[in-house]
Amino acid sequence: MRTNNSSNSNQTLVPEAKAALRNFRDQIASEFGIDFSGYNGDKTARECGSVGGEMVRRLIEQAERNMSTTTTRR
Repeated sequence: MRTNNSSNSNQTLVPEAKAALRNFRDQIASEFGIDFSGYNGDKTARECGSVGGEMVRRLIEQAERNMSTTTTRR
């Protein structure tokens, strides 16, 4: 596992995925009725946290599906 020695833990580990992650965030925010275009300093911690939490939940679900598919192929 790669360790990040930087003090900023919010760095994208795969730079090529940055745009896809932003689109993913915007899609979820839209589903929740939150507009992340433009200035976001007026967003509450609850709004941002709900979007981030949902992103994590969906990414974990996707990883679990990929793992179960990989396991059944062996």
